[in-house]
Amino acid sequence: MQQGRYIAYYRVSTQRQGRSGLGLEAQRKTINDRLRGAGQLITEYTEIETGRRTDRPMLAEALSACRLHRAVLLIAKLDRLARNVAFVSALMDAGVEFQACDFPSANRLTIHILAAVAEHEAHMISERTRVALAAAKARGTILGGARGRAGTCTDLEKARAARTAKANQRALDLATTIRSLQAAGSTSLCSIATGLNARQIAAARGGFWTAAQVRRILNRLQDQTTCEASA
Repeated sequence: MQQGRYIAYYRVSTQRQGRSGLGLEAQRKTINDRLRGAGQLITEYTEIETGRRTDRPMLAEALSACRLHRAVLLIAKLDRLARNVAFVSALMDAGVEFQACDFPSANRLTIHILAAVAEHEAHMISERTRVALAAAKARGTILGGARGRAGTCTDLEKARAARTAKANQRALDLATTIRSLQAAGSTSLCSIATGLNARQIAAARGGFWTAAQVRRILNRLQDQTTCEASA
C-alpha cells in the first residue's frame, strides 16, 4: 500500500459483537497490519448495523472525514461495506476513494464483481433461512415467541420502550454533528437539516432531513437532558 492518509471504517452486525469486540478486533488488526509503516491513520469509525441497510450515519461521517482530510476510506474486507451492488456503486460515485485490505489492488470492475458476489451470497443465506423456516412450519413448529396469540400489555410496553430507546440513541448519535453545525452558524432548523443532508447522514427512515425532523431530534435531546438533570 502506498503512503497516504486513511480513515478506517469498521462494521459489525450486532450490538453483542460491538460490545464483545468479536469481529471488530480482527478488522482493526487487519487494517493496522496493512498500514504499518505505509500510511497515516487519521481516525476510525465503527458502525453496528446489518450489511443490508444503507442508512449508516457512521459511514456517512467517515465519508465526510475522507473528503475533509482528502483521505482514503480503508476497510478490512469488502463485505464490511455492503452486500449490495447499488450501494457500492453509489459509494464509488461519492467522490471518496476507498480500499479493501483483502483486495488492495482491486480496480472498479473488480470491486463491482466482488460486491455482486457478496450480494448473491447474502441472498442465498436469506433463501436458505426461508426454506428452513418453511420446513419447520410444515412440521408444526410454532415460529416466533408471540405467534398465535395477541400481544399483551407487557409486550406492547416492551415494544414501545424498545422504539423509544432506539430513537433516543439515534438522537445521541446525532448530537455531536448537530452541535458542530450550530457552532458553524447553522442555527435554524432548515440550515441544520441542510447540513445533515450535506454530510450524507440519512434521516430515521432514510431519505433527506426536513426542519420538522430536526425539531423532533432537538426536542428528544432536550428531554433526555432534562431527565438526566432531574435524576
